[in-house]
Amino acid sequence: MFFSCETPEGNTKTQAVKKDTLIYLNHSDSAKYVGINTCKLCHQDIYNTFVKTGMGKSFDLATKTKSSGGYHNSIIHDKIGDFYYKAFWLNDSLQFLEYRLKGKDTIYKRQETVDFIVGSGQHTNSHIQSVNGYLNQMPMTFYTQKQKWDLPPGFEDGRNTRFMRKIGLECMSCHNNYPEFVLGSENKFTAVPEGINCERCHGPGSVHVAQRQNGSRVDTSKYIDYSIVNPAKLSIDAQFDICQRCHLQGNTVLKEGKSFYDFKPGMKLSDYMTVFLPKYKNADDEFIMASHADRLKQSQCFIKSMEKAASPAFQAPPSKGESQKLKPYKDAMTCVTCHNPHVSVRETNPNVFNDACNSCHTTNGKSKLNCSKKGISIKSNCVSCHMPKSGSIDIPHVTVHDHYIRKPLTKKDKDGIKEFIGLYAINEKNPSPYTKAKAYINQYEKFEGKLYCLDSAAFYLKDKTDGDLKNNIDLLIQLYFNKNEFNKIASYVDKLTDNYLINTKLTKKSYSNDDAWTCYRIGEAFSNLGEISRAINYYRQAVNIAPYVLDFKNKYGAALASNNLLPNAEKEFSEILKENPKHVSALTNLGFVKLRQGNVKEAELLYFKALALDPDYESLLLNIAGLYAYKKDFKQAKTYLNRILKQHPNNTQAKQALKQIKQYIH
Repeated sequence: MFFSCETPEGNTKTQAVKKDTLIYLNHSDSAKYVGINTCKLCHQDIYNTFVKTGMGKSFDLATKTKSSGGYHNSIIHDKIGDFYYKAFWLNDSLQFLEYRLKGKDTIYKRQETVDFIVGSGQHTNSHIQSVNGYLNQMPMTFYTQKQKWDLPPGFEDGRNTRFMRKIGLECMSCHNNYPEFVLGSENKFTAVPEGINCERCHGPGSVHVAQRQNGSRVDTSKYIDYSIVNPAKLSIDAQFDICQRCHLQGNTVLKEGKSFYDFKPGMKLSDYMTVFLPKYKNADDEFIMASHADRLKQSQCFIKSMEKAASPAFQAPPSKGESQKLKPYKDAMTCVTCHNPHVSVRETNPNVFNDACNSCHTTNGKSKLNCSKKGISIKSNCVSCHMPKSGSIDIPHVTVHDHYIRKPLTKKDKDGIKEFIGLYAINEKNPSPYTKAKAYINQYEKFEGKLYCLDSAAFYLKDKTDGDLKNNIDLLIQLYFNKNEFNKIASYVDKLTDNYLINTKLTKKSYSNDDAWTCYRIGEAFSNLGEISRAINYYRQAVNIAPYVLDFKNKYGAALASNNLLPNAEKEFSEILKENPKHVSALTNLGFVKLRQGNVKEAELLYFKALALDPDYESLLLNIAGLYAYKKDFKQAKTYLNRILKQHPNNTQAKQALKQIKQYIH
């Protein structure tokens, strides 16, 4: 670390701000990010070590240098979906081949190019494809510790989304530096950086750079330089918030009007987002990969250190002759007690971690940690017993140190049936009922899928008065959408009126597309209730607010087609395919419109283009069967209907269609 930022010789201008001034100049909206290459001009030594850290290597183009994968045995098989995958290099381009076998014959294959690799390679490399800026995760991950390829986390057990898992701003804003995100989309970006850089922990650098270029100087051994955030000089909570922004993975609820861009180092995280985790009985030994902050805060080491930090002696102003407490973290336990964020863990001497333990666990200069196990001294490695390695519950084939520091668990400690207790907020003491309700709905949609989550959300949502309804309408719609209670949604809409909702309430564009999602859900409710005209109005509003959420546009087009507005529907589907030519549903729907318009050849081309991307898409296979029936090729129609029933034996449309065409087959 630098003790002062030097200025050109002969310039003695200074800037000092009182320590209790908590406004950093780079919190201003006018402060801009300058990039890591600007930072390294003055901080070359820190740059040299930082780029080797997990953060520095978090994200990059898919190159042989970036990849940690082994390619001599890179074939995996998704047994449930019956897809094989193979990773290989084609010159300097990383390729994934998806294929299906019948005996020894390849009956289907799709080859895609990998554009980005996410992950430092310490634990994993996952892979991302960009289609016109729309980012999707791909169906292969390399697990470095086991040196094996497998499906990515969340793709297992029949949940393989293949090349279609959207990578949105929440994912990108933790696994990378801030990208340039397209407002009104879920996963479209105009630019993505190449790894987490200095400004994620220090804030935008333009003010700092400008002051140094102008000759401004701060003696940082005595004062805080408020042109840039130095996390070492923040309060304990504020320093924790920087780390918690990403190392507190969970169920994140943004505050109203906030986005994943808004928090900056030195700010209070709970002003921007609240992070929830589920609490379970008899599951203290379970943790998720990025739960370091939560686990550490459960440790007695942390709790006792915070009691010390909160004591009157610590809080008292420095006495005469005592130096100012510019680095409050030294009097408590935080992440940087053990970790230097500028140096890779792999290049950190193990004694650094033991010294951190010994800094508290000493008496008269002698360590109290002379533990022994079966008569063998293990004082040289505290972590092995008190922060044991184990697998996280969310990522397979990975072992990581549990940051819940404690005595080793016995078998008795691990006994008992795991039981859900509820969600608790990690970074905020008293979240609002609205925030809690949103957390429980998120828990249902993203993690648990259990009805008790929706029941808990309902407990926190009032709907008795017009005021209640106006304040909570978005979550009430989301709640009853998940319950498939479409009549309930219609009753809320009728009470507030279409005019109020479309023209006044649901009009805001945002990075999270909240109003657009509410419109979409209302549209889906009316579509299921057979009120297509009202559905069209809400789908249209969803598209107006979020024009690059292509699934909204696709639903809007499908509703137009079902209302026989074929030219309008064709326009929507064509616009989708200009944005993303690999949108299987839009290809299918446009083919249907073309067939309705009598353009059989165009319909056939679109259908088989979609089939090359997804051989199991039910609507597509039904449409192809319909195409062949239209052409009176009933044997081929039967082939595709049987293909549907092999994959989806309960498809009633396929069963009925099969009965209808049997009379034409001799």
